[in-house]
Amino acid sequence: MRVFLDFEASSLSKKNSYPIEVGWVFEDGRETEYLIRPAPAWTEWDPAAEAVHGISRETLLREGTPHEIVCDRLVAALGDDVIYASSPSWDGHWLSMLLRAAGRPRHLMRLRDSEEAFVEAARGHLGPTASPEAVSAMIARARTAAGEGPVTHRALADARREYRIWLALARAEGT
Repeated sequence: MRVFLDFEASSLSKKNSYPIEVGWVFEDGRETEYLIRPAPAWTEWDPAAEAVHGISRETLLREGTPHEIVCDRLVAALGDDVIYASSPSWDGHWLSMLLRAAGRPRHLMRLRDSEEAFVEAARGHLGPTASPEAVSAMIARARTAAGEGPVTHRALADARREYRIWLALARAEGT
């Protein structure tokens, strides 16, 4: 099954940032989200990132689910699925951080780019020999049909946006 996943993070530092929120939506519409209580070694905090996503470190410490529990639930829920993210490099980094902090292999799960799911769905309607321009145009129409707005920088909302684009393509809405 396809799953669209997104993380929010403490900063955009490739070395020290860590996941603070995760959300995912299955292709059948089921969805889940967690605020992630930081692991003890996760200390970096960027106030500029907080201004973007609106989640304070204090909120994470007070309301977040322990990182090990989030990791266990994510692995149990998504272990056999094809996972897509709009930014697989960044989201993959934060997934790796979560896995390692919970004592799991950092490459236990892999992310694919959401664009791959979009192209696959478009080609499912247009055929395998469709031009790249035709595929791009169909994806653009699906983005419009899905009501794609700006990224909200909340994990579940951003995963839902990716899911809606894929769903519009899978159903060939707005094409």
